[in-house]
Amino acid sequence: MNRTFFFDTAWLPAGWRRKVRVTVRGGLICEVACGAAAAPQDVQLALALPGVPNLHSHAFQRAMAGLAERRGPSGTDDFWSWREVMYRFLERIDPDDLEIIAAYTYADLLEAGFTTVGEFHYLHRDPHGVLYQDPAELALRHAAAADTTGIGLTLLPVFYESSQFGGAAPTAGQRRFITDLEEFERISARIRAAVPVSDARNVGIAPHSLRAVTAAHLARLLAGHPHGPVHIHAAEQMKEVEDCVAFTGMRPVEWLLRHAHVDARWCLVHATHLTDREIRELAGSGAVAGLCPVTEANLGDGIFPSVAYAHAAGRWGVGTDSHIRLDAAGELRQLEYAQRLTRRARNVLAHADQPSSGASLLAEALRGGAQALALPVGAIASGCRADFIGLDAQHPDLSGRTADSAIDTWVFASGRSLIKDVIAGGEHVVEGGRHRDRDRINAAYRRTVSRLLQTA
Repeated sequence: MNRTFFFDTAWLPAGWRRKVRVTVRGGLICEVACGAAAAPQDVQLALALPGVPNLHSHAFQRAMAGLAERRGPSGTDDFWSWREVMYRFLERIDPDDLEIIAAYTYADLLEAGFTTVGEFHYLHRDPHGVLYQDPAELALRHAAAADTTGIGLTLLPVFYESSQFGGAAPTAGQRRFITDLEEFERISARIRAAVPVSDARNVGIAPHSLRAVTAAHLARLLAGHPHGPVHIHAAEQMKEVEDCVAFTGMRPVEWLLRHAHVDARWCLVHATHLTDREIRELAGSGAVAGLCPVTEANLGDGIFPSVAYAHAAGRWGVGTDSHIRLDAAGELRQLEYAQRLTRRARNVLAHADQPSSGASLLAEALRGGAQALALPVGAIASGCRADFIGLDAQHPDLSGRTADSAIDTWVFASGRSLIKDVIAGGEHVVEGGRHRDRDRINAAYRRTVSRLLQTA
């Protein structure tokens, strides 16, 4: 059955077009006609943008947003002290809790303008460190939450075996993450059987980081999975960089580029701390840098060298990682603002071919996100998933704004408050800024999180 959409104005790969009629079959765009007339059955949006791919999510962390914003007794709070709070929080989450939290997160992502998500899933065991009878129990709860909410999903099961470089024994707080290679293959095979790859679903692998995976096992993991997305945390923290140099003689991104055959199917998440040579070589590899600007700011990670990376023609996309605040426009704004602060200049990621900062940022995030998730997303074009954001053209903030100035206003002035409608896979999942199942999802989430925090 075909569904049809009519946009007064839409941002297509060739630029802004008026009176755009889009025909969708099976969740995919099969025809885009410009200068068309609306038909009575069309879903009509005034101003349409492509839905934004979110390339990095830990859905369960949404439930602890705001719980790590208290100064600790040492007075030196950083990523590593935040991580201890996260370990304590996840000790109580069971499969039902996880699915409810993921559904809440995914509904919120859709309202924020993200229409697909890469779930970097490393919670495999029960609170006692025992695998569930179905070894992919928790991974499949994310797939169920995606089905419930309508968001597109690339599921990235994580291989995590050690607490530090060289295969050091995991800590007690990591017991829910740990698998050996045989267990990981059971998990991965079960996921692939239960989540067939389609235009809305994909499955990859995620070796957690070089500190959590030995070089020998990383090589075996890559040999066993020669196709599909590969995501890995890299160079997020200076301590990680220093520890990697101490153990291997190389920095994390340098080591990956020399030993892991990094190419276009890779996404190096964060990649915050890079040398000039690493910038050039990472850009030249064709891989995507997976940037999570709001989380990186919240954790005090550092600032990715976006301007130098752009000059090297590097690809990047954005994710929301710990979900401290969900807003697709907000991630793009934070990325640009960090560069403005360090360079004491404005509009630093715009360029001569695209002088609009908002449009330039959005175009790169669409392209890099689609590559990292390996899904046909990120454009209003034939063959792509029917993912659209409808901005509220009647909102006062958009008064007098058209075309790129509307994107700039969305990114820098108004954010998610401008999002009126979201179509995901051809389904109208957000209307009037609200997910279609928001009341039920909210009620379940309140019960779940209240109980988790009461038993803390």
